[in-house]
Amino acid sequence: MQTVEKKSVPKHLRKYTAEQHYEHYTAINHAVWRYVMRQNHNLLKDTAHEAYTDGLKASSISIDKIPNVDEMNESLAPSGWGAATIDGFIPGVAFFEFQAKGILPVVNEIRKLENILYTPAPDIIHEAAGHAPILADPEYSAFVKRFGEIGMKALATKEEHDHFEAVRSYSNLLEKGNATEEEINRAKQEVDECEAKITELSEAQIVGRFYWWTVEFGLVGDLDDPKIYGAGLLSSVGEGSNALSDEVEKMPFDMDEVINTGFDITKPQPHLFVCKDFKQLLDAAEEFAKTMSFMKGGTESLEKAVRSANTATAVFSSGLQVTGVFTDLLKDDHGEAIYLKTTGETALAASDQQLENHGTDVHADGFGAPIGQIAGLEIPLEDLSDDQLKDIGVQVGNNTELNYENGIQVTGTVTDLVRHNEKLVLISLEDCTVTKGDEVLFNPEWGTFDLAVGTEITSVYAGAADGENYYTVDEAQETPIPEKTQVELNDLYARVRTIRDNGSNDLVADLQPIHNELQEDHPKDWLLRLEMVELLSELTETGLKQALLDELNELKREDEEFNTLIERGLSIV
Repeated sequence: MQTVEKKSVPKHLRKYTAEQHYEHYTAINHAVWRYVMRQNHNLLKDTAHEAYTDGLKASSISIDKIPNVDEMNESLAPSGWGAATIDGFIPGVAFFEFQAKGILPVVNEIRKLENILYTPAPDIIHEAAGHAPILADPEYSAFVKRFGEIGMKALATKEEHDHFEAVRSYSNLLEKGNATEEEINRAKQEVDECEAKITELSEAQIVGRFYWWTVEFGLVGDLDDPKIYGAGLLSSVGEGSNALSDEVEKMPFDMDEVINTGFDITKPQPHLFVCKDFKQLLDAAEEFAKTMSFMKGGTESLEKAVRSANTATAVFSSGLQVTGVFTDLLKDDHGEAIYLKTTGETALAASDQQLENHGTDVHADGFGAPIGQIAGLEIPLEDLSDDQLKDIGVQVGNNTELNYENGIQVTGTVTDLVRHNEKLVLISLEDCTVTKGDEVLFNPEWGTFDLAVGTEITSVYAGAADGENYYTVDEAQETPIPEKTQVELNDLYARVRTIRDNGSNDLVADLQPIHNELQEDHPKDWLLRLEMVELLSELTETGLKQALLDELNELKREDEEFNTLIERGLSIV
C-alpha cells in the first residue's frame, strides 16, 4: 500500500498559523459545534452534493465534537490535501496560497453561543465543516487548488489592503466580545471610511466575487433541482436551510454575471448561481485567468502593481523575476513603461528561486530596471550567446555602453553575467550611470547596478516569486489561552456530555440536579435544556421533560432568534 505524505506548511506561511490548543475548547464550545452539525447534517444529507456526507468521515469530522486539525491533516492526505490551523483573517494572497498548495486553512476559534446563527469572523465550523467535506470530489478539489493558484496572484489596490485590515480588526472586536461600544463604533467607522475610498474593481475584488458565488455560496447540478456545495451554505444553520427555497433566486452560472455581481456578507443572499458541474467552474477560472496581470504583463499590469502599494512581482521576458513594492514607472511618449522602480526590500529570482547574492539584504533600498530593446540589435539581449555579447562589448572586465531604443543609456564596467535556462537575465556593472536624456536614473556612487535583462514585462502578480526567501519567516503564532468564562454553566454542559457519552442507569435522577441549577442560575440558556430534552426523548413523558419543554416554549416567546433555534432543535429531537 502506498504511503501518502501529510502536508506541511511552507516556512513563509507559518506566521499565519496558530496552535489549536484542542484541550481548551469548553463543553459549551462542543455543544455549539454539535448543534450546528446536527442541524446541517439533518438538512444536508439530502440536499448537499453527494461528496458531503462521505467527505465528513474522510476528513475526520465528527458531528458530536470539534475536529482536531492535526487529525484532519492526516485524514485529508489521501485526497491530496492537508489542513493547518490559523488565527482568524489572513491576507487573500496567503489564503489562496494555502489552497494552491493543497492546505485548507482552518480557523481555530469557534463562534460563541450567542453568535450560533451567524458569526462576524471566520470560525472552525465554517472552515472545517463547510470547506473540507466537498474536497473529496476530485473535480472540485482540482478546481479549488487551481483557483488558489490564480487567486494568490490577484492584485489588489492599496485602498483594499487598508479595508481588509479594518474589517479584520472590526470582526475580531465583535467576535471576542470584550470591546467597548466606543471601540466597536470607531472600528466600524474605520471600515466604512476605508470602503468609501475603494473606487475601482480590482483583480482581487473579482477573484473575491468568483470565490464567494462558487466556493462559499455555490449550487451545482440542475437549475430546478440543484445540490449545495458552497461552504457558506454547508456551515450556516440559517442559509443552508433556506438556499433551496423559492425565496432565493437560482441563476445559471455565467462568468460575466458572477464577476459583475457584488455581495453583502451581513445579509442572506437573495440569489445563488448554479453551475452544471465542477468542470464548468474550472474552465471559467482558466478563462478569467487570461484577463489577469499575471497572464498579460505589460504597462497596465505594472500600473496595478504600483497602485497596490504592496509586495508584487514583475517578470521580464528573459525570465528574471523582480519582487518588491513597485512605486514608480518612467514612461515613453506613448505611455508605455520603459523603467520601473521598487522601494525598500527587493529580491531577484528566476523560476521562482532566488538568485544567489540577490536577496533583500543586497537590494534592501529598492531596485531600478529599464525595459526594452537595445538599439541596433536584431534579437533581444537575453537571447545573445557569449560570443554575440562580446561582439557588442558585453564581457566581464569590459567598459560597455548599452543604448535602448527608448532613449535609456547604461554605461559601466561589467562584473558579472547571470544566465538562467540559457537566457541572459542579469548584467552587473560597476561605476555605472543610467540616464534618460538629462535625467539620471542611477548614479555610480550608489554602488553596483544590476541590470535586469528583458525587452518586455510578460507577467505581474501579487506576492513574491520565492516566498520562502523573500518573506520574514516566523513560526506559528502562540495563540492566547482563552479565559475560563461561565465556569459553572460550562460544568453543567460537561456533566450532560458525560451522561450522553457514558450512558446512565437513571437519566431523570442524573439530570434533575442539573436542571435545578439551570433554573436557579441560568434561566436564559436554551441549548443545554435542548440537549437534556434530547436525552429524555425516548422515555415516556416525565415531569422533568415537560418542565424543560415548558421553559423552552417560554424562551421562544421571549426572543425571536431563540424561537428559531429551539424550533429547529426540537424538530430533530
